[in-house]
Amino acid sequence: MNAFFVIILVAVLVEFLLGVVSNLLNLSALRPEAPEGLEDVYEPEKYAKSQEYTKVNTGFDLITSTFKLALLLTFWLFGGFNWLDQIVRDWEFHVILSGVVYIGLLGIAYIVINLPFSIYKTFVIEAQFGFNKTTWGTFVMDRVKALGLAIVLGAPLLAAVLAFFEYGGDFAWLYAWVAITIVMLAIQFIAPTWIMPLFNKFTPLEPGELRDSILDYARSVNFTVNNIMVMDGSKRSSKSNAFFTGFGKNKRIALFDTLVDNHTVTELVAVLAHEIGHYKKKHIIQSMVVNAINGLIVFFLLSIFLRSEGLFDAFFMDEMSKYAGLLFFGLLYTPVDIVLSMAMQYVSRRHEYEADRWSVETYGRPNDLSGSLKKLSQDNLSNLGPHPFYVFLNYTHPPLKERIRAIERPSTS
Repeated sequence: MNAFFVIILVAVLVEFLLGVVSNLLNLSALRPEAPEGLEDVYEPEKYAKSQEYTKVNTGFDLITSTFKLALLLTFWLFGGFNWLDQIVRDWEFHVILSGVVYIGLLGIAYIVINLPFSIYKTFVIEAQFGFNKTTWGTFVMDRVKALGLAIVLGAPLLAAVLAFFEYGGDFAWLYAWVAITIVMLAIQFIAPTWIMPLFNKFTPLEPGELRDSILDYARSVNFTVNNIMVMDGSKRSSKSNAFFTGFGKNKRIALFDTLVDNHTVTELVAVLAHEIGHYKKKHIIQSMVVNAINGLIVFFLLSIFLRSEGLFDAFFMDEMSKYAGLLFFGLLYTPVDIVLSMAMQYVSRRHEYEADRWSVETYGRPNDLSGSLKKLSQDNLSNLGPHPFYVFLNYTHPPLKERIRAIERPSTS
């Protein structure tokens, strides 16, 4: 039996089973009473609602993942990849254009298949629990804009990668990695100004106590910020968040309007201190470096496996091609991706602890930071007692109880 076929099939099934087991364990961890120390987060009725929200989302995720796995296996085992490849080849495009069309058609098919799930998630589940504020017009335009970006930015980049591997010789993988890295860095700079405003309206925070408090804190930690923006998050959801994005002159702090409406000034500054902590602790740079190194390894391995007939035989292909090889290698890389994802989730949770500690030590208001996290949990109907295995696989942030315990812990420095 083809070794690549076995490895990929086992990897895909293991990934699916890990998700199923973690979801079932998470459901088993639900309790009718709030975890000790978090009794003040929810009123009893709203706590029960948060539990129901977790149950509904978990059930929906299990149905969605099962359907997508079944569809992938059916398409794969019945020769769907080769069938589509033969159709595209019959059109007799240039090999690079054929690759863009082949991958583009699969991408569009995925979008179409995923659309009913997105609609149900947005207009049924999120609406049921009072979160959804998205209109049908906004929903449609979001997807049209995303598709437009994929065409304008993604298609040329894909064509460039395919061209490198088609004509770049032994160092094609290195050229492709350099190109991808440069584009990703460029997007970090242009996203706040050109891409994000396509989806949301960003309004400068008005002069007043909040703006003055944020700027005073930023100066106290030697953090230069020219843009403090309020994002119309309520356009799509009543959930709250805050984030830091961009570099250099384009860096900005963004607050959801829902966050501004529901938190006190000191709570908001504590949250912003946390976000600035990520910058000061160089978490963003570290993540970018790790992703770049991972990309370098991926492209090097890709250059090796693109020449392997066995990889294409595993997908019942009549002919080898660079563009199909990109997709197949992505599936072959699944075991590594699973392990890497676990490691990155762990690192991300450590970074959250460090950013919390930065906020506490530089702003000096641990109760406000804890209070803001509790309000965010309320606003988002967060599960207060997730199962540790579910956290291990899925959480980029530590559970609320662990974060508050760390915030309240005296500094060891």
